[in-house]
Amino acid sequence: MLPFAITLQSGQPVSEQVVYAVKRAVVAGQLQPGDAFPSVRALSQELRINPNTAHKIVAALTAEGLLEVRPGIGTLVATAPAASREQRRQFLSDEVEALVVEARKYGLELGDVQDAVAKQWKRLEGK
Repeated sequence: MLPFAITLQSGQPVSEQVVYAVKRAVVAGQLQPGDAFPSVRALSQELRINPNTAHKIVAALTAEGLLEVRPGIGTLVATAPAASREQRRQFLSDEVEALVVEARKYGLELGDVQDAVAKQWKRLEGK
């Protein structure tokens, strides 16, 4: 059983969906530093995806510093290094840009986006 929730959707690469789901689980506190993460084999079997895709997911999460592979122990959720507020803000820069582009594409106003963000923020705090 996976330590995070995901429902795969068509139209977006599986690897991106799983990476996002893991990030979300970390932010929501479902995955804590030191928690075991499924092996490539377990991940591919649980999600019914190609092992190469599962390896790509683990590699991407490791490269981002969310996972660490410890020989003889396995893959663990990494202990996040303390980052400055500016570093954390920079981390979100691309995601915020994508959100703004999508909002403008749908003809939404800034207030609509702020309301949606506030709603999601409260929903995640409640979990």
